Amino acid sequence: MDQRIADIRINYSLRSLSENEVAADPLEQFGQWWQEARQSELLEVNAMTLATASADGVPSARIVLLKGFSPKGFVFFTNYESFKGKQLAENPKACLVFFWKELERQVRITGLVQKVSEEESEEYFQSRPAGSRLGAAVSPQSKVISSREWLEEKYAAAEKEVSESAKNIERPAHWGGYLVRPVVMEFWQGRPSRLHDRLEYTLKENGEWDLHRLAP
Repeated sequence: MDQRIADIRINYSLRSLSENEVAADPLEQFGQWWQEARQSELLEVNAMTLATASADGVPSARIVLLKGFSPKGFVFFTNYESFKGKQLAENPKACLVFFWKELERQVRITGLVQKVSEEESEEYFQSRPAGSRLGAAVSPQSKVISSREWLEEKYAAAEKEVSESAKNIERPAHWGGYLVRPVVMEFWQGRPSRLHDRLEYTLKENGEWDLHRLAP
């Protein structure tokens, strides 16, 4: 083992996390932490790891961007024909992880996944910059392509077909949003000596949440 890597460590000590301080609903608690993260002006505060798995359990993970959350859950957008889209079609379950290192905090969300409405996908797609809309329209995400030049040529050709206002860029049918409905949410706060605080919410059949402390 490379000891230089093994010796890398940080002693977390900024804050604590108590059962007596958190909200009864984890979505409300996330909202409180989200506001603190936003106010801290963290870079890419909405970046989150999205982990999916195929029907036979082969996992895959990547960074995506959170584009909305509500009492229903967490929303992100992508190409439905991408690798993650195919895994979600086979196995509509996912895990999201936020790591806000400046606050020494992590949130882990495990939930069930469904597509958002066509109207919600359309509204968000049309709110994106023209370049992002064109990119989504021309890129066969996750598929093998011949070269960077091929992709740029396809983009340039599509760019010529749209007006200067870019109002006529249509949302591809294979592009839209997903909603992750949480069933388990864990809030992690770094503490000294690796005795971190971990509070886990678990959704019960009646729609209420159980709250437990986990050993670090």
